[in-house]
Amino acid sequence: MNIEEARTRIEELSKLIDGHNYQYYVLSSPTISDFDFDMLLKELISLENQFPDLISPSSPSQRVGGDVTKEFLQSFHKYPMLSLGNTYNKEELEDFDKRVRKTIGDEFEYSCELKYDGVAIGLTYINGILEKAVTRGDGEKGDIVTANVKTIKSIPLKLITNDFPPEFEIRGEIVLPRASFERLNAERADIGESLFANPRNAASGSLKLQDSAEVAKRKLDCYCYYIPGDNLLLNSHYENLRLAKKWGFKVSEFMVKCQTMEQVLSYIANIYNERSELPFDIDGVVIKVDNLQFQQQLGFTAKQPRWAIAYKFKAESVTTKLISVDFQVGRTGAYTPVANLAPVQLAGTVVKRATLHNADQIEKLGLFEGDTVYVEKGGEIIPKITGVEMSERITGANPVVFPEVCHECGARLEKNEGEVAWYCPNEDNCPPQIKGKLEHFISRRAMNIDSLGEGKIEMLFDNKLVVNIADLYSLTYEKLIGLEKVIDVTDEKQKKISFREKTVENILNGIEQSKKVSFDKVLFAMGIRFVGETVAKKLVSHFRNIDALRVATLEELTSVEEIGEKIAQSLLQYFNDPMHIQLIERLQAAGLKFVMTDDFQQISIALEGKSLVVSGTFSQSRDYIKLLIQQHGGKNVSSISSKTDFVLAGDNMGPEKLKKAEKLNITIISEEDFMKMIE
Repeated sequence: MNIEEARTRIEELSKLIDGHNYQYYVLSSPTISDFDFDMLLKELISLENQFPDLISPSSPSQRVGGDVTKEFLQSFHKYPMLSLGNTYNKEELEDFDKRVRKTIGDEFEYSCELKYDGVAIGLTYINGILEKAVTRGDGEKGDIVTANVKTIKSIPLKLITNDFPPEFEIRGEIVLPRASFERLNAERADIGESLFANPRNAASGSLKLQDSAEVAKRKLDCYCYYIPGDNLLLNSHYENLRLAKKWGFKVSEFMVKCQTMEQVLSYIANIYNERSELPFDIDGVVIKVDNLQFQQQLGFTAKQPRWAIAYKFKAESVTTKLISVDFQVGRTGAYTPVANLAPVQLAGTVVKRATLHNADQIEKLGLFEGDTVYVEKGGEIIPKITGVEMSERITGANPVVFPEVCHECGARLEKNEGEVAWYCPNEDNCPPQIKGKLEHFISRRAMNIDSLGEGKIEMLFDNKLVVNIADLYSLTYEKLIGLEKVIDVTDEKQKKISFREKTVENILNGIEQSKKVSFDKVLFAMGIRFVGETVAKKLVSHFRNIDALRVATLEELTSVEEIGEKIAQSLLQYFNDPMHIQLIERLQAAGLKFVMTDDFQQISIALEGKSLVVSGTFSQSRDYIKLLIQQHGGKNVSSISSKTDFVLAGDNMGPEKLKKAEKLNITIISEEDFMKMIE
């Protein structure tokens, strides 16, 4: 292929991929399978590697990330990013309405929109190409984060029509959807990182990562809500945003126009009731005068526009008594305070416990035993203590003191430089850390020994049958049969666990089956700090066996893609401990896989030519289910389209996927149906 042929094909592929991105991320209506999309992108990247002079800044390949920004430069906003005036009640909204009508009369409409709880961004386009992305900063200037923003699939790199101004800015909010937030925190918990407090903080932190490839993994999203400037095509804010959607931008479907304040209040009430069903966080509603000429007439104060106001939802807050503070030790040794509260109704649930995050938070709140505290639900999910009612403090009460030693094992707590959390360093002898490591080891995403769930690990530990992960492979029928324990299921309900013959057989069979688990999952299961699933796969792919990994130097480790010095130091520290080497040798002797294999055997053609979407939770790991699909000739796809043959639905299947499958008349099968199909 010569350069002109390559140029033509690259342009064709770019247009195709941009169109499919728009269908998937903006319209939520994919017209191509994930596999076919990946093949198009792979072809484009291959051609660009052959002809690097043909790579465009707006190429879809730039979304993959890879640019590293050591220091973010700043840029002044052409139009200042002003804040909005806030209101929390009907009376203040009506006062705003009166001020507007006094200036422009009664013949106008309001545009009502969601107030996203994310990070504001200004996107500048020149001739339809994304030129620059700048954060809000101080409103006058912000950080240039263009490389990171290019990884967000709902932000067009190149507009898809030709009726846009030659140069313009559009503003939006970058959000982290709740599903992505939960996945990100689960991954951080797996590798011993501190958790993000809420999606907004996670989105903000993601946008300032130095490596854009890492940003791409965060699955950020962006909703556009405002086009500043004078060269707009239409005189309506609402209609300009509808036009922007045709250009390729993601604009909220919840935006409406209202003629009266009564309609505005009705809209606010509806959004307030439905906000928990949204896939992202909001903290209110924004009301804007729709007509742009009226906006100019109303003008601005020094800090905010007179033609817009934000109605913010009040976080529901209640007071209750602080009964006590527990200190929990996690698998990684993180020492976390949790408040026990007098039961109180909050946002539809009874709250008895609330997070206190860390020692700094206890000091900031100035907590004393028996205090009356204010409790809110952060992000409508996690209860947190936000303050103390000082007038009700008990005379002579003692302050809540963060301990200096671990209450479980007596080790002196330590704090790593640059971190707020305190840790118990006694990782191999502190009971909660040991039990946490055992529970992580048997989990579905690791060794998948589900027959050891429901409190059985604690029974084995309490009976001194298992004190590390290698001990699991020394269990016998004689050691297990007859064990019994009563566990608390809820505050009111208990359950008796008995190790009878069938239970013991299931446990031993599950342990035996785990010996077939691949090396990367074994490495992840071992619970080395900062080594999550992705890192484990990278390490295994590079070193291929445990012996090479054990003796790797800092330089060799950091040469692996995505392995930074923090992860490398954690690995060196782990493999430098003789107890850990002995543990690995015992696991090797038990028959676990510590060598990477590339063998893939197709078992049958039962699913030949069939595309399946797997959604929900199953009795076996989802990775194992997906492997079975491949082994029987099927193809795994992540999103539902008209080309999907089956949706394999487990417990807690996503409601949106279910709705889409039913709309497209896709056959939905259970795990039992699936197993019958491949028998």
